[in-house]
Amino acid sequence: MRVCSLLPSATEIVAQLGRIDWLVGVSEECRWPPEVVGKPVVTAARIDPSSLTSLEIDAAVRASLVDGGSLYAVDADLISELDPELIITQDLCSVCAVSSTELVDACPVGAEVVSLDPRTLGEVAASVQLLAERLGAVAEGERIAAHMRSSIEETAELVRDRLLRRVFFAEWLDPPFCAGHWVPEMIALAGGRDVIGVAATPSRSVTWAEVAELDPELVILGPCGFGAEEAAERAAGLAFPCRTVAVDGDSYFSRPAPRLADGVRQLAHLFHPGASPDPGLPEIWLK
Repeated sequence: MRVCSLLPSATEIVAQLGRIDWLVGVSEECRWPPEVVGKPVVTAARIDPSSLTSLEIDAAVRASLVDGGSLYAVDADLISELDPELIITQDLCSVCAVSSTELVDACPVGAEVVSLDPRTLGEVAASVQLLAERLGAVAEGERIAAHMRSSIEETAELVRDRLLRRVFFAEWLDPPFCAGHWVPEMIALAGGRDVIGVAATPSRSVTWAEVAELDPELVILGPCGFGAEEAAERAAGLAFPCRTVAVDGDSYFSRPAPRLADGVRQLAHLFHPGASPDPGLPEIWLK
């Protein structure tokens, strides 16, 4: 089967299912696993985040949404040339990737479009099984989903009786956005309590003054699309109300894929280092 994945999370899942060779096209943001780098790129962001500050990126996104335009360019000619039988996209977030409505003029006749829109950890595991069914890898999908669930449950058991840590997780830095969808759930399972974010609901903008008033014990910086080092760099000049650590939000928190289980393990170690071992994921403590 010829597959185009417009989602980094879906690309990860397709690869884990053993179908990486079926990927004929990906989005510009699909860089994991490394073997997908170099495959034809069929969608790309219209703005270059590396050249803009967090505030400038936020302003560009808001302006695009007000104008009704898309943040992504779709190469319809290349998609037609690649002739995929299956295109994987999403309708959960207009900022994160191309939505299914944006493919109306770019979808080849006869191609099936699958939209993955999980809002909880359970739905993320279910999306693995959905793709596995479409790709003829049902048994492998069940194995991956089961491993994700069991890993999270094992971590939750380690910290189940610990005092909940008060946490603010920043999915964006300037302006700050609280955690949304599955991240507050991850925090709860890891032995914490998100002071603002609500599970299974979208992330939203807040202010650092609001965060300070809620008196968190720990601020975690995991901006969507960035790793720990870039998150720490972009946090320079911002003032935080308590101990603050930057993590790889792009790989372990913002992507609805099985690596979220590793994110839960990292959170549990950050909250309760004496009870949960260090998984060795990137983390940078800010002064």
